[in-house]
Amino acid sequence: MKEIVSAILSDDAEGVDFAALRLPDHYRGSVVRKDETGMFEGMATADKDPRKSLHLQDVPTPVPGPGEALVAVMASAINYNTVWSSIFEPLPTFGFLERYGRLSELTRRHDLPYHVLGSDLAGVVLRTGPGVNRWKAGDRVVAHCLSVELESADGHGDTMLDPEQRIWGFETNFGGLAELALVKSNQLMPKPEHLSWEEAASPGLVNSTAYRQLVSRNGAGMKQGDNVLIWGASGGLGSYATQLALAGGANPVCVVSSPEKAEICRRMGAEAVIDRSAEGYAFWKDEQTQDPREWKRFGSRIRELTGGEDVDIVFEHPGRETFGASVYVTRKGGTIVTCASTSGYRHEYDNRYLWMSLKRIVGSHFANYREAWEANRLVMKGRIHPTLSKVYPLAETGQAAYEVHRNLHQGKVGVLGLAPAEGLGVRDHEMRARHLDAINRFRSAGR
Repeated sequence: MKEIVSAILSDDAEGVDFAALRLPDHYRGSVVRKDETGMFEGMATADKDPRKSLHLQDVPTPVPGPGEALVAVMASAINYNTVWSSIFEPLPTFGFLERYGRLSELTRRHDLPYHVLGSDLAGVVLRTGPGVNRWKAGDRVVAHCLSVELESADGHGDTMLDPEQRIWGFETNFGGLAELALVKSNQLMPKPEHLSWEEAASPGLVNSTAYRQLVSRNGAGMKQGDNVLIWGASGGLGSYATQLALAGGANPVCVVSSPEKAEICRRMGAEAVIDRSAEGYAFWKDEQTQDPREWKRFGSRIRELTGGEDVDIVFEHPGRETFGASVYVTRKGGTIVTCASTSGYRHEYDNRYLWMSLKRIVGSHFANYREAWEANRLVMKGRIHPTLSKVYPLAETGQAAYEVHRNLHQGKVGVLGLAPAEGLGVRDHEMRARHLDAINRFRSAGR
């Protein structure tokens, strides 16, 4: 592994040098174990601790099959799917691996008693399997997390509709929270060269998800002038939605839970910010009963910030806690676009405010390759910036996941893989200098 790191850190190593490197038989990965899936039974979700279930473990190195690539992971990041995997909710991910393993001889490798997690990476291609032509050993890349087979016609208009669509590192094995990772070659994209490894790794899943959800015609189809309500606007997903709204000429109405998070949104350029904790919004009277009076109070506050207008789009991801309010405050003919449901999957809302006002609910899940590529292109152009606030070594992946689970973070939390330190991997120093304040915006807020 030292030879691989030395080659990556060298300014002289070329593709042939990487192709000649000896691959290790094993590598270290952050895993959950099949024999521990019952460890949190009977506990409340909030009390389940990823630090107890996530282990750094040596695992055998997989050989790339047709259409696959083996990547040296310099850095990765934590997403909510890693948190869900680590607390075995809504169910253990080993069922996903078992089903995938039944698909073919090639996929059988994924059905293992351990699951290497992680759906982001920035690194260098080491090997490619048969049929891979676009990418070569030595290419500096980031990866999006859509894994598809595309043997069905259903996925050829939008690959997210492929019946065998999966999220890499969540529904497949060999994820990015590791020293090496196995991906399909059509997950790879060029690394933005003005960013360090950990910065480049952090946008992947959330930026692509926010792009499809908010910008793409498969999502809300945001346009200039739209008022966009963004829940958790300084968090992993919301921080990219806020940037995309601003870059696209829309008006984000940012909802956050503290003064510090409100300030982050203002630093990104948002003017309409609601600190829901300070203003005391409580959308539920108890576990079974919502409070429409709070919806109305919330809607009035939004109109104060928008010059009397309701929101055209609601960027929904908290789910159960906020969904009733989201449907209520959307303008007539507007769109609630939803993913994730981090506060609960069972949404409740008053259908009168949907059907009689001709509103739409659109489900959105990650992004297809084209959408992920466009989202990454915006990062490469310096239009969208990383929202990295903190970075942990691979050995402390559990702590990183714990902070995301307990909402102790802002933006994204990164994890170093093979990178021996933060700040490495930058090649375009001139472009970096132009955007340095924006790149460090979430880092500065975390200090």
